[in-house]
Amino acid sequence: MQTIYDEAIQLPASVLTIGALDGVHKGHQALIKTAKRRAIELGVPLVVYTFDPPPRVYFKNAMLLSSLTEKLLKLQSLGVDFCMIAPFNEHYMTKDVSSFIEEITELNPVEIWEGPDFHFGKNREGNIAALQKFFTVNIMESLRCPSGEIISSSRIRGLLNENKRVQAEQLLGWDHVASF
Repeated sequence: MQTIYDEAIQLPASVLTIGALDGVHKGHQALIKTAKRRAIELGVPLVVYTFDPPPRVYFKNAMLLSSLTEKLLKLQSLGVDFCMIAPFNEHYMTKDVSSFIEEITELNPVEIWEGPDFHFGKNREGNIAALQKFFTVNIMESLRCPSGEIISSSRIRGLLNENKRVQAEQLLGWDHVASF
């Protein structure tokens, strides 16, 4: 996997997914595996565009579920070809929707894969409908655990705060989970 930190790259074509991916939990894994399958079918690289730190950690001082190093190792194990890392800071959060779209246009995404609640850009003004004006966007429904609840980083943080580590680890879905 090639890791690109805070710089733009150009690709002739790609399959792209964008997100904080904190913890790279089972829901993230399902999304990335689906995007990877499509990238293989289309003969293009899979690009993951992510943030360091994750926005929720930056804004709300939320618990970090995986360090950048852990996240990169997990993404590599899922077959990601390129990982673009944007430093999430005061400067980055001023990036408007059109600037973000210009940046990802350089990746020439044949398809973009996202979860149903994806937002981007300054004040989270961008959404899936905005992306669909420029790109083919596929929406993967949120993965649910056996009890029917959506698997999310927020839910995992809540379980960890309640000292329900085993349940949190089940939702993360990795054999080894960092100490929290």
